[in-house]
Amino acid sequence: MSIFSRKKTNRFIELLIKQAEYSVLGMQKLLEYVKEPSEALATAVTQLEKEADEVRRILIDELNKTFVTPIDREDIFALSLTIDDVLDYADTTVEEMHLLGVQPNAFMERMVSLLTDAAREIYMGVQRLEDHPNVANDHAVRAKALENRMETVYREAIADLFAMPRDIDHVVEMLKLREIYRHLSNAADRGDAAANVIGDIVVKKM
Repeated sequence: MSIFSRKKTNRFIELLIKQAEYSVLGMQKLLEYVKEPSEALATAVTQLEKEADEVRRILIDELNKTFVTPIDREDIFALSLTIDDVLDYADTTVEEMHLLGVQPNAFMERMVSLLTDAAREIYMGVQRLEDHPNVANDHAVRAKALENRMETVYREAIADLFAMPRDIDHVVEMLKLREIYRHLSNAADRGDAAANVIGDIVVKKM
């Protein structure tokens, strides 16, 4: 056994890391889906969302049973919630695409790619919260920058939708696509909120 014992990661941090990991995996599957849709990939996104929900349930249960926490209780709850919301929107995006019969396009692929990168930054930020808060904040800042890029693509996609509607069928397609774009934009908003919570936690630790 090494004389240098490794610091044990706090249970809440472990659970937040696990949630963030599921968020990355879910976004990666969503990215695969918008590149080449399949029932198997849709099912994979839904399954990851359910598994992440279970981790969140455990975290909330631990939070209710614990008096002293390594981070403010409100911050643990808020970070858990915002990370969970990102994956929820990934799942509902797939569901809406299926229900509305929407096929992916280049705008969706660009948006989901940016969301995947942002989810990865959030994941790395949560990993660094305990021992390297400044590095965690750097990842949060990068996640926020990716959210800004995501919103730029979102606006481009909306502008393209309303460029020149040709007929009633095209108008219906516009409305369907706008709904999907909105889901992805909402996912970006929740990722931005998660980055903000990480930033708040870092400020309190300094």
